[in-house]
Amino acid sequence: MIVTFFGHSNTSQSVQIKLETVLIHLIEKKGATFFYIGNHGNFDLMVKNTLKELKCKYPHINYAVVLAYMPKGKNGIDYSQTIFPECLASVHPKYAIAKRNRWMIEQSDVVVTYVKYSTGGAVQFKELAEKKGKTVINLADD
Repeated sequence: MIVTFFGHSNTSQSVQIKLETVLIHLIEKKGATFFYIGNHGNFDLMVKNTLKELKCKYPHINYAVVLAYMPKGKNGIDYSQTIFPECLASVHPKYAIAKRNRWMIEQSDVVVTYVKYSTGGAVQFKELAEKKGKTVINLADD
């Protein structure tokens, strides 16, 4: 099972405990083994760090940060655990994140979100995942 993530860029660190609980459930009970993560904002970073920690306990899982466009220069950023889908090579940078997010949804069985607000990219891609019939787990739901 493949899981991907969308959340508000300003997501609070307080969501991390709920995120970890959902990830453990997906790994142990649903057979999740691969995870696609974006690389823009607090939510994506929180997901990456949580998966990095969980990989110690569950060495059979893997994850990849999906780049929307090829980085320019090294900028001191660690590009291990990243992928760049071939379909994005010719996409204008203005549209690259949206195209990357659609690609991530297409690859995934489950989409985990943190969508608290009714505007922004996170809600747009949560709704697209729902329209495509993906299982969507919103961490903002109580």
